[in-house]
Amino acid sequence: MDDMDHRILYAAHAWGADPRVASAARGLSLAGEHGALWLAAGLAGAAADGARRGAWLRGTALVAGAHLGSMAVKRIVRRPRPTQVPPLVRTAGRHSFPSSHATSAAAAAVAFGALGVSACTPVAAAMCLARLVVGVHWPTDVAAGAALGALTARAGARWVSGGAPGTSYAGRPA
Repeated sequence: MDDMDHRILYAAHAWGADPRVASAARGLSLAGEHGALWLAAGLAGAAADGARRGAWLRGTALVAGAHLGSMAVKRIVRRPRPTQVPPLVRTAGRHSFPSSHATSAAAAAVAFGALGVSACTPVAAAMCLARLVVGVHWPTDVAAGAALGALTARAGARWVSGGAPGTSYAGRPA
């Protein structure tokens, strides 16, 4: 697995040689710091969609919870960040596993996607890839973070929909 991690990291980081790709990856990394993009999106959804304000706020809370969970796992695992490629961004911490950016992105894609926001999925995927392009995560960090985020959002599905029996995640009949 280490060999695969290295090969994927080198290939993704090589895309950052294109200034446009590097700039986009840096921008996504900055926007995703501490889940900021996703928390802002959830709060904007709550403000704009009064009929489902509660669902938006609960989905946003799930994103925040997933992010906090990833930070707790980082403190336990303590995997160092890659040093094989020069990072294109500064990081808030030294630990790499799991990627908190990927965790909050995947949680938002699942939670907000269920509320009908399909644009979250490609942005979340781009954010996950950006963490490799900027050279601050191993691919397995990103995969684990995305899995943690998606599973957290799915686990909270009933809560987001208001917990009504017979309703799906988006609050529609099951």
